[in-house]
Amino acid sequence: MQRREFIRNASMATAGLTIINHPIFGSNAPSNKVIVAVMGVNSRGSYLAKCYSQLSNVEVAYICDVEEKAIQNGLDALKDAPKKPTVVRDIRKLLEQKDFDALIVAAPDHWHAPAAILGVQHNKHVYVEKPCGQNPYEGELLGLALNKYGKHIQMGNQRRSMPTLIDAVKQVREGVIGVPYFAKAWYTNNRKPIGYGKKIAPPATLDFELWQGPAPRKDYQDNLVHYNWHWFWHWGTGEACNNGTHEIDCCRWFLGVDFPVKVNSSGGRYAYKDDWQTPDTQVASFEFAEGKAISWEGRSCNNFPVEGTGRGFIIYGEKGTLVNLGNGDYKILDEKNKLQKEVKPDVVADPNNPVSASGNLDLYHFDNFIKTIRGESSLTSPVTEGHKSVLLCHLANIAQRTGNTLHCDPANGHILNDNAAMQLWRREYEKGWEPKV
Repeated sequence: MQRREFIRNASMATAGLTIINHPIFGSNAPSNKVIVAVMGVNSRGSYLAKCYSQLSNVEVAYICDVEEKAIQNGLDALKDAPKKPTVVRDIRKLLEQKDFDALIVAAPDHWHAPAAILGVQHNKHVYVEKPCGQNPYEGELLGLALNKYGKHIQMGNQRRSMPTLIDAVKQVREGVIGVPYFAKAWYTNNRKPIGYGKKIAPPATLDFELWQGPAPRKDYQDNLVHYNWHWFWHWGTGEACNNGTHEIDCCRWFLGVDFPVKVNSSGGRYAYKDDWQTPDTQVASFEFAEGKAISWEGRSCNNFPVEGTGRGFIIYGEKGTLVNLGNGDYKILDEKNKLQKEVKPDVVADPNNPVSASGNLDLYHFDNFIKTIRGESSLTSPVTEGHKSVLLCHLANIAQRTGNTLHCDPANGHILNDNAAMQLWRREYEKGWEPKV
């Protein structure tokens, strides 16, 4: 019996044995250890590696990256772990390994869906950072992969696992602010210009062929790696998918809506003149058949706060308002704007729980993924839900790029009667690298 099958069977047994107080068979039993690998460890990935290594009975056995400095960042993040991880540079070779259970994907956006699909095809559960695809088509592919391969796929929209926000959604569902009908969200930053890149040979420390992977080949330029790829349509998805995903997801969650019927976007690259292609200033709006709407404002290069903070969202209802200022906090005000309830961002739900006691609310999301693998929980954000929110961000970008108002099918978000816009629904892939389910 393979070790992963043993984990699954052992976790089913654990469900019964824990009730009668046999803790040796609980989640800390050796047979219930979850072993993970992390792909992309320059920044977010090294953070994820460290966080997962802090969870009970979880081992980060592998890290995967194509650049030497990033690999060192990953190793440094795990310097206090009981075992040093093995470094594998090629994701395809990593996935040939049989001795780990889950793949954590934090590589650049153009790798998210292709790597996740490869993961489930190799019998791994997958945690994939937002956005779950570089384009709408990839999000749909992940839904197909979820159904075909039967592995868990969770997206990194961690607010879905924060106990305070789960409770806030419950209160909204119960009518604390009446029927919620409009939500607005925002994100601000003070990103600097990226200049005009020079086409040069890739550094010896970088395997640029593997870095590009599924993306059609382009020449290397010196203002692309590590972070600025976000602002090139060929690899990235702009600020809407990079940061807007989080609050737009919360707006959709709180309003209880899925796919839009109408999408608009205005903005552009206003702050500087350089190679940056995606908007640094964007205001997008989404309308839904239920008579509800969402707006998102993104300012990548001006960090003047909204409501005193750089990111957050507000839910407007017929009898009151809920305000979030960027993390697990919220305030509820009545229709006269009188404060009725306030939950601070640093609240911990259970001081006796190592996850909550850490003060890092992100750990709830990572822990939810691990417990779901063990059979102790269910995903708070399966990729089918994550795709719906990421799709809003993609639609905003498509509306921005075409200059068109998009009319969409409320059943699946597909763009209606606009061939130019639907041309951006998917991308071309490097031959031999196309993700297939």
